[in-house]
Amino acid sequence: MPLVAGVDASTQSTTVEVRDADSGSVVARASAPHPTTTPPISEQDPVTWWQAFETAWAAIGAPTVAAIAVAAQQHGAVPLDADRNVLRPALLWNDTRAAPDARWLRTQVDDTGWAASTGSVPVAAFTIAKLSWIHRTEPEVWSRLAHLVLPHDWMTARLTGALGVGGELTTDRGDASGTGYWSPADGEYRTDLLAVVDAERDWSDVVPRVAAPDEVVGRWGDAVVAPGTGDNMAAALGLALAPGHAVMSIGTSGTVYARSDRPTHDATGAVAGFADAAGGFLPLVCTLNGAKVLDAVRHLLGVDHGEFDRLALAAIATGSRGPTLLPYFDGERVPDLPEATGRLVGLRSDVTREQVARAAVEGVVCGLLDGLDALRTHAPVTGQLVLTGGAARSAAVRAVVAGLCDLPVTTAPVEESVAAGACVQAASVLGQEPAERVGARWGLTERGSVEPAELDVDDVRGRYAEARAGAVP
Repeated sequence: MPLVAGVDASTQSTTVEVRDADSGSVVARASAPHPTTTPPISEQDPVTWWQAFETAWAAIGAPTVAAIAVAAQQHGAVPLDADRNVLRPALLWNDTRAAPDARWLRTQVDDTGWAASTGSVPVAAFTIAKLSWIHRTEPEVWSRLAHLVLPHDWMTARLTGALGVGGELTTDRGDASGTGYWSPADGEYRTDLLAVVDAERDWSDVVPRVAAPDEVVGRWGDAVVAPGTGDNMAAALGLALAPGHAVMSIGTSGTVYARSDRPTHDATGAVAGFADAAGGFLPLVCTLNGAKVLDAVRHLLGVDHGEFDRLALAAIATGSRGPTLLPYFDGERVPDLPEATGRLVGLRSDVTREQVARAAVEGVVCGLLDGLDALRTHAPVTGQLVLTGGAARSAAVRAVVAGLCDLPVTTAPVEESVAAGACVQAASVLGQEPAERVGARWGLTERGSVEPAELDVDDVRGRYAEARAGAVP
């Protein structure tokens, strides 16, 4: 039986998953950590990603695979010199020092222009803002910069040997769409936008070639190497996301996205108009504040995950309505809320621990449902809402999402959606079979239903909207 491997090089760790290419059954899985980062400064040496991959690969016995694909955190900037050496630690998506650069870029081209050109309005996370930051603050690095790749590009190049001089550096359309200088609608780099950062440079020699979704970009030993993609695009493959369905992923950060058959453009900056990894489009809303908000409140209450769930569900069951939490603990990535902070609104002397736990869950969920509302103004979402991410394991989170959302809420059969999606891509390239067909054949379209909590939707979301309105300058 041929085996395929999928790699998820996230902010925190690298996970390797191996699946049977025919049945899709998981054969092995292992993870190894990356060095921790503490935003606003968030940097990692790319070599540590490779070391984590080697550790995880060894942990599963270094199996022989027929194909491999790498998915990784979006947006990061890995600058290389002419010899393909890393010039400085990679700037990760959650390094927010480029916030002034994002604002400056928006003075050079207005928001409507950015959205029309790339589908998105640049924020600090985007690669183009990080390029501007390097140009502004690190002239020595800038003078030696010859190539600029994304995290998944660097890992793929390490697999194929393309980090050697003369090797071809590649990316894919999904990850390229998060740079702020590639157009999902046109399928081309926008060197005119790169020229806003530096008009003297020939950018065609700097950015990697965008490979086709089904292309073999090289070999790792006897295994074919697929193009790879960004983490959200891989997750969409791993969840076998159908057109018209949406995903709410609640990890450290939170995202809401949907498959679309047409590019989207949102000049407000709320919805990023990304491409997917299979030839379509993946409009997406992201917040920095997901499960880590729940963890922060849980630590304040001094309870474990199980007790936190019990507290929140107890308040819901008894109808005990306390304060409202605005969960902007680390600011927001949307342009109108760059420095927003969290608020607990409606505190009274009789507040209970149960009410605070409930407020945390409802606050995080309401923030993401606002994102779903924004998404639905740009892409048709009429099917299911698939709930995934670490917080999807929480009974309280599942119940509140289902109770507040007007779509059927389901859960997916995969534990590691990004690694699973990388496996899907590897199998798709190996067999030259559409990724959608691979996912269906592997049973990734199966869903579990979620029982909703009984909630007064208008009251919960109305209170949240009032709290949010009070936070906007």
